[in-house]
Amino acid sequence: MTELFKIRVTGALQDVGFRAFIYRLAKELRLTGFVQNSSASVTIEIEGKDKRLKQFLYRLQMEKPTFAAIYSLDYSVHDAKDYKEFKILHSENTGRKTEALSPDIGICNDCLKELFDLHNRRYRYPFTHCIHCGPRFSIINDIPYDRMNTSMKAFQMCPNCHREYDNPNDKRFHDQVNSCPICGPHMELWNAKGEVLSAYNNAIAQAAEAILNGEIIAFKDLGGFKFLANARNEIAVGKLRTRKQKTEKPFALMYPSLQMVKKQFYVSLPEKRLLLSPAAPIVLLERKRGNKLIAENIAPGNPYLGIMLPSTSLQHLLMNELNIPVALSGGNLGSEPICIDEFEAIKHLQNVADLFLVHNLPVARPVDDSVVRMVSGREQILHRAKAYNALPIHINNPAPPMLATGTHSKNILAIRTDKEIFMSQFTGDLETERTYFDFKKGINDIRNLYKVEPEKLICDLDPKFLSRKYANELGNDVIPVQHHYAHVLSCMLDNELEGQVLGVSWDGTGYGTNGAIGGSEFLLTKLDGFERVGHFREFHLPGGEEIARQPRRSALGILYEIFGETVFEKKDLISIQSFSSEELSAIKEILKKKNPSQVACGIGKLFDAVSSLIGLRQVATFQSQAARELEFAINKRSKNFYPFEIGIERPHVINWQPMILAIINDVSKKVNEGYIAVKFHNTLAEIIVKMADKINEQRVVLTGDCFQNKYLTERTVLCLRKEGFQPYWHQRIPTNDEGISAGQLMNIFYADIIKIFSEEGQRIGKICVNGVFKNISLTMLPDAKEGERVLIRDGVPVIKPLSDKKENTQYFR
Repeated sequence: MTELFKIRVTGALQDVGFRAFIYRLAKELRLTGFVQNSSASVTIEIEGKDKRLKQFLYRLQMEKPTFAAIYSLDYSVHDAKDYKEFKILHSENTGRKTEALSPDIGICNDCLKELFDLHNRRYRYPFTHCIHCGPRFSIINDIPYDRMNTSMKAFQMCPNCHREYDNPNDKRFHDQVNSCPICGPHMELWNAKGEVLSAYNNAIAQAAEAILNGEIIAFKDLGGFKFLANARNEIAVGKLRTRKQKTEKPFALMYPSLQMVKKQFYVSLPEKRLLLSPAAPIVLLERKRGNKLIAENIAPGNPYLGIMLPSTSLQHLLMNELNIPVALSGGNLGSEPICIDEFEAIKHLQNVADLFLVHNLPVARPVDDSVVRMVSGREQILHRAKAYNALPIHINNPAPPMLATGTHSKNILAIRTDKEIFMSQFTGDLETERTYFDFKKGINDIRNLYKVEPEKLICDLDPKFLSRKYANELGNDVIPVQHHYAHVLSCMLDNELEGQVLGVSWDGTGYGTNGAIGGSEFLLTKLDGFERVGHFREFHLPGGEEIARQPRRSALGILYEIFGETVFEKKDLISIQSFSSEELSAIKEILKKKNPSQVACGIGKLFDAVSSLIGLRQVATFQSQAARELEFAINKRSKNFYPFEIGIERPHVINWQPMILAIINDVSKKVNEGYIAVKFHNTLAEIIVKMADKINEQRVVLTGDCFQNKYLTERTVLCLRKEGFQPYWHQRIPTNDEGISAGQLMNIFYADIIKIFSEEGQRIGKICVNGVFKNISLTMLPDAKEGERVLIRDGVPVIKPLSDKKENTQYFR
């Protein structure tokens, strides 16, 4: 199948033969499209067969011209445009310059050689960087990107560093983070009381020895703290689990080399490129059978592990000493933010870490590691951080500045200016005082960093969310956006889609426009809003906060919906057996009340229920554990699926009862749980195909937490394509709640009034957006005139028209 890759590369790429290199490489691989310089990056649109496109990406990174330096390489996959040849287009010198907000960049090969060169003055210096690599986003306090506006302002360059800084022929010419062992930051190893045990290279060597001996190290990296433990030592990993109260949630792993990774995991060419890229993300890889070289309690029962390679000077020095994989976990407690200050870490993390490997370079904002996986042959960012933080998301139509406060869980802020959206660093779940403080601090940070004063504040529709409450505190001009609609908009933005799509937005919960809790939404999304055209049958959840921790309660809610009170007599059901008689009595009373606030239809809860019904997971120790284990249980690639029913009238209600009864029957027959799991996933994919057929919409957008599930996404994509539909899923914007803020910013648009007329007593304005004509009611805007620009939200003008005709035309031509 022919596809189009849109690639954006930033770095030192001018006057080094980069465009000519791209041209020759594209010609060699028989690919079509173009390459073009802009003021901020190099843009490549390239078209061809999937295998050749992936070779192009890999070779672009590995074979680039000697003097070219890539800071970031961002790409997404789109529908083909049928280019006939490959061209070098004239440079585009318009647009906002974004070099000043470069992401943190992995160490370049030249600096890596210096780091281990015995005769180099930066030998084993853990802050070895140059103009092409090192910290950026994590240390900048203000723009422009000058030393005095970064955390390096406290370190005055020595004469040798100054000579490099002033020499146009030196790779450290105007390098704002330039330093050396004489004048720069240094490392120290502290005990849990904050007492210095050793310094400089001795600190790294002693920390490595402690890890090898089974101790837990709190390591201050360039973007904040991480916990490190010996990944081959089951006792050490268990100690980290106990102290962090992280019973079963998987740990990521850092390996000293790609060669060691390939011995234990399957690594495709795109995954290899990701591991070696300047972005240096954590990549989810499938482990090989018989992989016994790491502790079993790293990721119990999980076939996919998060793997990364060292990317900073600090990491390289430490991993060089260790030469073994280490288990990684964020330097925080529970849902609190990651610690970025060593004194703060001593206060909050001393009950977890035995020792603290720290440095005296201040971290301006936490920058943790991104998480990426391959889904249907494409990269999918599950956690957007590190090198992706500072990269803008481009939009087709400009708009006034706006700020989106995101949602309650996995909070990330987003700000929109002109034709770009910038997403903030990860905040987390707004459940603790420290996280909420960081959230408010982050709003000021993103406004100051991008020099934007937002005209509009966008937030989630749920009135209970702190992200909405704080938006209301900041100003009166606040626009709430429905949760699942924002999910669909974020995926449309990610795939550069306009016009109408069928949005499949699946997660655990989400406040609906009717006040009910959704989570299985089929939304016919248009320019002027959305229509809820389908959802799954609702059921009552027995309980409050314990629902999230007990999948068996979701199962009991579904069983009660089917069998009523007689379900409590069905002692043969695994979910019923997991409760005590006292617990069942209490739950029975809760369900009898049929509290409307406990009604749900989320697919996440359906996953929980099925996991409980087949005996996989009754009580969870972390979010989405039951759903993950249901995916991992799949051991047979069957095409079979369970029966289901779809209601006739809109919104179409999908009845899961035939499927649940069939699952119960399979369990009673002792059918293999892996076979049940694959049939359940296949059923969900089949439901999406049938709904697309019923709604008769060719473009189908897959979004929400549930599409972090690799099998579900790939199966759905396959089934939709087979039936002639065009599926779209997330690539650069996370499909989970991290992507909500970007979607929220797409909920409004501006349009010119082309014509005004009366229709059935209403004042109607005809507008044109992206070539599509639409009528809107101007009843609320009696003073509106033809040719004026209005802001449209959900099909309704929400502010008075602006009369500046010149300003009108720059928005829609």
